[in-house]
Amino acid sequence: MADVVKPRDGKEAEEAVRWALANDKALEVTGQGTKRAIGRPSQTDLTLDLSGLTGVTLYEPAELVLSARAGTPLAEIEKLLDDNNQQLGFEPIDYGPLFGAEIGAGTVGGAIAANLSGPRRIKAGAARDHFLGVTAVTGRGDTIKSGGRVVKNVTGYDLCKLFAGSWGTLAAMTDITIKVLPKPETEATVLVQGLDDARACQAMAAAMGSPFDISGAAHLPDHVASWFDGLPKAEASTVLRLEGHAPSVAHRKETLAALMAPFGAIEILVDDASRALWRSVRTLKPFTTARERPLWRISVAPARGHELAAAITPAAQMFYDWAGGLIWVAMPLSGEPDAAAVRGAVAAIGGHATLIRAPASVRAALDVFAPEAPAIAALSKRVKDSFDPKGVLNPGRIWAGV
Repeated sequence: MADVVKPRDGKEAEEAVRWALANDKALEVTGQGTKRAIGRPSQTDLTLDLSGLTGVTLYEPAELVLSARAGTPLAEIEKLLDDNNQQLGFEPIDYGPLFGAEIGAGTVGGAIAANLSGPRRIKAGAARDHFLGVTAVTGRGDTIKSGGRVVKNVTGYDLCKLFAGSWGTLAAMTDITIKVLPKPETEATVLVQGLDDARACQAMAAAMGSPFDISGAAHLPDHVASWFDGLPKAEASTVLRLEGHAPSVAHRKETLAALMAPFGAIEILVDDASRALWRSVRTLKPFTTARERPLWRISVAPARGHELAAAITPAAQMFYDWAGGLIWVAMPLSGEPDAAAVRGAVAAIGGHATLIRAPASVRAALDVFAPEAPAIAALSKRVKDSFDPKGVLNPGRIWAGV
């Protein structure tokens, strides 16, 4: 069998896994490969390339449901939805540009397997919350189906929640059903200028505690602000997005601006300028050029994000999303991720950190994903053994030996 196996349908994917089982081979499960360099380096014999499984298999705009084969590019799905005035509610982050790929090159299967969730997560939830149904091939070589076409369709264990964020270590997903949402009529962003990180976290907390239905809240410090499209000035900017019907957005942006006025100078971005700004947040634009910089994704309690940032080397570049609860940190150009300092700061404050970008040699020597407590690690191992007892699918991608 060739080094790369590219099935044309779910049956061929099942046959590939069964062949690997019979021949004691391990498979790297991938789509377009935009997230291939995330996680521990591949410890596999062959690549199971699912990029040939493309096409939307069901789309019912009135029912807000879409099914597509796992290798379908997100750009294709988002174009179809946009033509029908709809969108992916979880607004998946786009890792492709971090590694030199084009914007929108990732697949729907990859977005679900990595549980990608962008700025709208604070309002709409994570990718797993929009994941309704799946057809997949387990590491036992069995094709299974779970879920369906409506939200409340689960009796017993919800495999969709389990597979989302499993990075292809439990099953090779071949067909996916997701919930979609109406596209807002318009949007606006209230921008507060000149805040330091601590004050920005206070401002975002006040905004999130307001009745104004914020759909995006980020703080862009002065050292990265120039990278973001749509900003009127290259200075520290705390940005708060509002979406919905035009009269509602018009009212909320004025009242939110009044609420934020005590924090600093106010600017308002509307329509295309607002969309450009949040597209830059979604694609992590400040970190797409100096690709030798190790990049961390750190999740903490929003009120304490600035404390963690202060504990990390001042040469790092960073910005905050999810109202301060998600911090993207690019370390200095040395290529050293300084994992001990990062994980020590996270342990002191609470949260977890994932090393998104680093050389393969570094990823092989460090815990890329947050280490688990012994009891949780034992449970993760039992789950892996249940679906993939011989370690056929992406072995060691998340943790060594799992």
